[in-house]
Amino acid sequence: MKASIQLYDKLKQKVRLIYTQLKLNKLEKTKGRKLAISIIETISLALYKQRQGIPTKKQVFDEFEPECSYKTLVVNINRFAKLAAFVLVALLKFNQKQSCLVKYTDSTRIPVCLNKNAKHHKTMQGIAQWGKTKQGSKGWFYGLKLHITTDFKRRMLSIMFTPGNIDDRKPFMKLNKALYGWFFTDKGYISEDLEEEFNQEGKRILFTLPKKNMKKIMTGWQFFFSRGRATIELNFRSLKMFHNLVTSMPRSVDGYFANYIYSLLSYLIS
Repeated sequence: MKASIQLYDKLKQKVRLIYTQLKLNKLEKTKGRKLAISIIETISLALYKQRQGIPTKKQVFDEFEPECSYKTLVVNINRFAKLAAFVLVALLKFNQKQSCLVKYTDSTRIPVCLNKNAKHHKTMQGIAQWGKTKQGSKGWFYGLKLHITTDFKRRMLSIMFTPGNIDDRKPFMKLNKALYGWFFTDKGYISEDLEEEFNQEGKRILFTLPKKNMKKIMTGWQFFFSRGRATIELNFRSLKMFHNLVTSMPRSVDGYFANYIYSLLSYLIS
């Protein structure tokens, strides 16, 4: 329990620091009933849940026994996810300013439930879709895709969620519109039109791994940096294994996206 409290306190210190620097306290309501627990405490508890891989908010409530009802905690965690998203965007923009020349873009699947439960899944109906991973061994899933761009040092620069059936090439321009440099992607992004639209002389260029049947020559430095693309999988692995990204527990759309936001924020401030 002592280690848990220490982790929670560290998270709260980081949240308070960022919260103050971004002057988010100015967005708080000054009139009306005082919150049972502060916004900083609520966000910190949500981040603690993600960091510890705790599946339900009830377990966090039972562990810390905050000065509010369980329902109030759940409502506030979902409600203040918007402020957490504001912090998340600010951290991404900070990383963009510090980013390396070399960048990588890829996507990963985010199932919202087991495949056998997909027909009866109501919560994310209309948002989640059937999709198939590029790795055939994993097969079909029902859910979303998380698209991210990182740099050579694994700093996360840009994120986007789409339905699971979206072609990875479609959100690429929007995902990277504010970024410049050398972008390396896998075979799923092969498109002459995309390369022509994306490339800007002296600012950015897209390199995609060729298929086996394609006659495309890569230079030594292109091959070296393209191999570094595998590091983006470490971001996905960390998010899923250590920050509780994938879940089927929420009972509302807000609950699902709150989980994703807190997971990404937990990863960025770790």
